[in-house]
Amino acid sequence: MSAPATPSVNTSKDHPLWQLIRTVPDFPKPGIDFYDITPLLRSHVDELIDALLDALPEGLMDEVDCLGAVEARGFVFASLLAGRLGKGMILLRKPGKLPPPVANKSYALEYGKDTLEMQNNLPPERVLLVDDILATGGTLNTAHTLCHSAEHTVVGVLVLLDLIDLHEPLPVPVYSVLQA
Repeated sequence: MSAPATPSVNTSKDHPLWQLIRTVPDFPKPGIDFYDITPLLRSHVDELIDALLDALPEGLMDEVDCLGAVEARGFVFASLLAGRLGKGMILLRKPGKLPPPVANKSYALEYGKDTLEMQNNLPPERVLLVDDILATGGTLNTAHTLCHSAEHTVVGVLVLLDLIDLHEPLPVPVYSVLQA
C-alpha cells in the first residue's frame, strides 16, 4: 500500500517560525541535531496554532472526532488545538502512565528504543495524530499502529516540522508547517 502524497509545505528557512526554532547540535547524543521548539511556546502560541491549522486541508477537521496526542511535546500541540477546536484527545504515553487496560508497542528511535501505550477500551473514533517533529517516523508509526489495533481510524498526522529525509512514507497523509 503506498502512502498518500504529502501536501506541499514551506521548506524555506525564512519562514517566521523557523527563526524561533533553536538547533542544538550533538543532543541528545553526538551526530543528532535537536530542534528546540520551546521558544515558540514562550511567546508565539497563537501563530503556532494558526500555522498548524493552516497546514491542514480545508474540511479535514470536520472528519476528525479527536486528536491523538503523542507524548510529550505532542501533548502541548494537541491540547492547544483541542481547546481551539472543541475536540477531545486520546493520549499516547510512555509505559506506566495510563490506567489499564492498555495496549503497548516498542519501537526504534534515532537514538535508542522506546515504548508507547494507549488505552484500548475507548470507542472507535476518527483520529488526527499530533506531534511536534516527524524524524525517523518510529513514534508516529507506532502511534498509528496502536490506534489501528484499537479500531480507531487515523485520518492523518499533523506536525510542526517534518524531517523528510529521515523517514519512509507513513501510511496516512502527513501535514506539516515546515520541512527540512
